[in-house]
Amino acid sequence: MDDSVQIKCNRCKNVFRDRARRLQNGYSRQCPCCEVVLFFDEDSQQPNIKSAMRSARNLRKQLRELEAAGAFTGTSSSSRSRGYSGRGRSDARADD
Repeated sequence: MDDSVQIKCNRCKNVFRDRARRLQNGYSRQCPCCEVVLFFDEDSQQPNIKSAMRSARNLRKQLRELEAAGAFTGTSSSSRSRGYSGRGRSDARADD
């Protein structure tokens, strides 16, 4: 599941993405196109910021539910994310 949210810049109307876990009250980010600083707040008067915050809140809730369901069934996200990437034994040394 993708954990990013679309954000529409108020100045240039460019759409870019940022992680939902970052989008919380007090967070600020520069638009990659016009470099205006966007301030994220739940009580913002700007509809683009308000919709991005709402979708980030919903996505964080879904992610928490998925993590809780994974913990309940006994599968952890760390065991699924990466396997052991260390060096294995070579065939020549296995005979020793």
